[in-house]
Amino acid sequence: MNDDYLWDCAGPPDPEIERLERTLAPFRYRHSALPERPRGAVGYGWRLAAAAAVVLGAVALCRAVAPLPTATPWRVAGLEGQAHVGTRTAAIDMTVPGGQTIRTDSGSTLTLRAEETGRIALGPDSAMHASSGRSVALEHGLLHAFIWARPGQFVVETASARAIDLGCEYTLSVDEAGDGRLAVSMGWVAFQYNGRESFIPEGAECTTRKRGGPGVPFFEDAPERLREAVARFDGEDWATLPVILRNARERDALTLWHLLTRVSGTQRGLVYDRFAQLVTLPPEVTRVAVLRADTHSIDLCWNALGLENTEWWRGWERKW
Repeated sequence: MNDDYLWDCAGPPDPEIERLERTLAPFRYRHSALPERPRGAVGYGWRLAAAAAVVLGAVALCRAVAPLPTATPWRVAGLEGQAHVGTRTAAIDMTVPGGQTIRTDSGSTLTLRAEETGRIALGPDSAMHASSGRSVALEHGLLHAFIWARPGQFVVETASARAIDLGCEYTLSVDEAGDGRLAVSMGWVAFQYNGRESFIPEGAECTTRKRGGPGVPFFEDAPERLREAVARFDGEDWATLPVILRNARERDALTLWHLLTRVSGTQRGLVYDRFAQLVTLPPEVTRVAVLRADTHSIDLCWNALGLENTEWWRGWERKW
């Protein structure tokens, strides 16, 4: 290429530049009020157009090329059998890139660790990806989490609910349809989906359905008839409500409190009456206020459970 011709049209014309000028000539800017520009000025205009085309091409190329995944704080801390991180075979001390899927096969388990967050163990036939050190998504399979980050800092997304750690250890399973089950062995977990909340303390569990989100929590040692009735209630068989109320122990007031926010009208009145038999309520709580779903009164009902004061988890909720 002749550099002199490119910059000031001096010297012999470059064939490639001349060909480009002829191709783009129909689109040349013209204005009748201005005198015809000298050849050098016209060449300078096309040089600007060519430079702009190069810049636009570079921008398009940058957009077309996917950015390299950012490494997360998670590292492979334990491995039995064979698992994969993206397209790579997992190995001890391997860093997990953000967004890449981690898969275990039917005979393998994998443990991840992030120093400031906690430890995650994936069971066989599981698929999960981590977008950061504080957020992962379980597509299907079994996940056991032991979290030492501050409450509210670690989240597991699923197709039917978001599990938010409130300082705890728990096991979460999700099937191929997106339905799941969460059991808490230490601390608390909040289950959320489309405005529906379930608070699950140590020793309790809760199912979640892709169609309806988190269900009603119950303690693992609850009477079998109550557990069966709750499962049917979560499946929208509300006729099981009397069975839940008849079989509820004092400890099962946790389940009844969640029912106060899931039913209305006469059913809420039945739940409140049984709740008031199992729990000593403060004098400021009235049946009328609870039936009209007064938030403050329902919070006071929670406080009467003797688990954690609502100021604790409402404070967490505001931060979230």
